[in-house]
Amino acid sequence: MDLDAYFAAQREEKGIPENYKSGFVTLIGRPNVGKSTLMNRLVGQKVSITSHRPQTTRNRIQAVYTSGEGQIVFLDTPGINRAKNRLGDYMLRAAEGTLGSVDVILWLVEPAAFIGPGERHILEQLKKTDKPVILVINKTDTVKREEVLPAIDAYRKELDFAEVVPLSARTGDNTRTLLDCIMKYLPYGVPFYDEDTVTDQPERQIVAELIREKALRSLDDEIPHGIAVAIESMKYRKNMVDIHATIICEKDSHKGIIIGKGGAMLKTIGSKARPEIEDMLGNKVNLQLWVKVKKDWRDSDFLLKNFGYNSKDTE
Repeated sequence: MDLDAYFAAQREEKGIPENYKSGFVTLIGRPNVGKSTLMNRLVGQKVSITSHRPQTTRNRIQAVYTSGEGQIVFLDTPGINRAKNRLGDYMLRAAEGTLGSVDVILWLVEPAAFIGPGERHILEQLKKTDKPVILVINKTDTVKREEVLPAIDAYRKELDFAEVVPLSARTGDNTRTLLDCIMKYLPYGVPFYDEDTVTDQPERQIVAELIREKALRSLDDEIPHGIAVAIESMKYRKNMVDIHATIICEKDSHKGIIIGKGGAMLKTIGSKARPEIEDMLGNKVNLQLWVKVKKDWRDSDFLLKNFGYNSKDTE
């Protein structure tokens, strides 16, 4: 049975319309351009953590949007930036590695006519692919409407985009238009996931990321890139989930800052993370946090894999 016949059989078995579409879409762009915020907005639920700090996302994160028209599997990738250590190298490979394995590419940029060296590096990568590229001008809520047109003109001179969509991931303005544009370029097929699936991420990984997000938003500038979160245990009992997690940092001096005077900072991180973890799990949570020092963990292949940054994901 060839692929077309297989899809036809699946559609008939599951009652899926012949014009149903499904496919994979990657979001790429410079750090802090709003990829995670946009993906969360499009699927209508928080899947990827966000903060004002660049390179918040470290893994490729899959989120799923399903409608009567089709299913879009989004890949939120780390911001493309020059690697400074093994973690940075992993993040760069994770981002660029998606370009050849998806059906549509969303390139997020900010509403500025100046195209910097980071954007030009991405342009060179995009010129090598035959996939449809949709240019997404994000953060339109931060500029006057007339300032968006020069940005569109500047980028259109560099690449033949399938579509150009200005929007605001923060407010949701014009995101419906983006979904319609994506559907135009997806192949006909069957859903990859059940209609109630929003992400393929394991619960433990989502919990770890939610804790890391609250740390990113609470700690001083010099610490966040040097932290990871490891979930030591998750035990379910009646109406309660006991979670023991460890925040990993690189320096002894950072450990004291993360803990805070009398444990105040650690309590703050925990109190901010707990409500969102409870919402995600649908249960009360007893969250216990510890802090450990693992010097230079971002340059250790063993520790990177131990914290969930597996190199096979970038192949």
